[in-house]
Amino acid sequence: MKTLLALPLLLLGAFSPLFPVDLPAAAGAAPKDYVITSFGAGTDSTRLSTGAIQRAIDQAHADGGGTVVIPQGVFLSGALFFKPSTQLRLQAGAKLKGSDDIAHYPLIPSRMEGQSQPYYAALVNAYQVNNFRVTGPGTIDGNGLQFWKNFWAHRDSMKQLGKSSTNLEVHRPRLLFIWGGKNVTIKDVKLHNAGFWTTHLYQCTNVLIEGCDIRSPFRPVKAPSTDAVDIDACKKVTVRNCYISVNDDGIVMKGGKGPNAHQLPENGPVEDVLVENCTFGEVHAAVTCGSEAIHVNRLTVRNCQVDNDRPMLLFKMRPDTYQLYENITVDNITGRCGTIVTLSPWTQFFNLAGSTEKPFGTIRNITISNVKVQCKQFAVLTGNPADKVSNFTFKNVVATAPTAAFPNKYPAVKFTNVTLNGAPLLATPTVREADAVKPVKPD
Repeated sequence: MKTLLALPLLLLGAFSPLFPVDLPAAAGAAPKDYVITSFGAGTDSTRLSTGAIQRAIDQAHADGGGTVVIPQGVFLSGALFFKPSTQLRLQAGAKLKGSDDIAHYPLIPSRMEGQSQPYYAALVNAYQVNNFRVTGPGTIDGNGLQFWKNFWAHRDSMKQLGKSSTNLEVHRPRLLFIWGGKNVTIKDVKLHNAGFWTTHLYQCTNVLIEGCDIRSPFRPVKAPSTDAVDIDACKKVTVRNCYISVNDDGIVMKGGKGPNAHQLPENGPVEDVLVENCTFGEVHAAVTCGSEAIHVNRLTVRNCQVDNDRPMLLFKMRPDTYQLYENITVDNITGRCGTIVTLSPWTQFFNLAGSTEKPFGTIRNITISNVKVQCKQFAVLTGNPADKVSNFTFKNVVATAPTAAFPNKYPAVKFTNVTLNGAPLLATPTVREADAVKPVKPD
């Protein structure tokens, strides 16, 4: 299986219709719409329209390219595979609703939790599709309730046996999975109720996610692991003007995990990410580096609002993975949060895989400026013992909190014009090493 996963996707295309090669578009041909009802899709929400929608995709591809259109109505579907020169548009009042039966999502070569491995297809899949677009104003709804219930029931049963469980033991589909795409746009679409991660980008370049409403519930049933946007070994990604409220992290930088993750060709850095003008409702953290990341470089978060009680910026420091987080800027943030920044150990599924390596994290050139928030605690800066922090600056920050405690073990943290509850806040380290290494408890 490792050999199969290492094969380039275009080689896989020679053997599988899931990985087609690009076809040349007819010279001068205008993009054409392929309305799924013309291919047999129906709005009976008890009947799958997977085959009809896939026929529309296949025909658009065969004709040299076009836009698959979901018209007004609710259309139930399993996994769909978009091909080169195809796009997706959801009209006003349109809903593409995912099946809640995992059998409708095939097990295929994929990427999950920082590792290349077989996993179940998403509802919307695009492998090596350049210029792929998903546009609204309609909705893609993962219909995740049954998957969430199954997840919590399994976790409860394992607890009763005195055992732990992983996120992958209950099989759940993502909402969107886009692998190896250049010039990807996801715009003005509602992305709701994912069974697992909502939007997973892997090895993509030049991505715009704009004007999207991304949600999954905290109640009455929590929607576990429904990250809004997972940016996995990608470059040049912009997320702007989005509303995000999910039962896990909001925008997440990923790229690999494990003691040799930085040496594996399927892993890679996340570079040049811009998050701007976004509003974060309930999330586990607004913007996260980890828990499967090896290098994040040039991340900017600006002009955003937060309305929750969790970290605005979260660094998940894995003691089994070499991590480098650098050149990160956070500017002009307002609202309510748990902490402005948390940098703490993250030991979920810790695994050195027999290695004698002693991985550590490096965090450098971090600037947090022009922040005005109500928070539960200003910040928590207590990584693993070997983690190295340098040039970490807070500037022009006004915060209020019910506690003045600021756990910080790093002399490299500097303050300029920072106040907490109306008084100047000192950046002097305030915790002993022995007190600073308690790991964050995973959600």
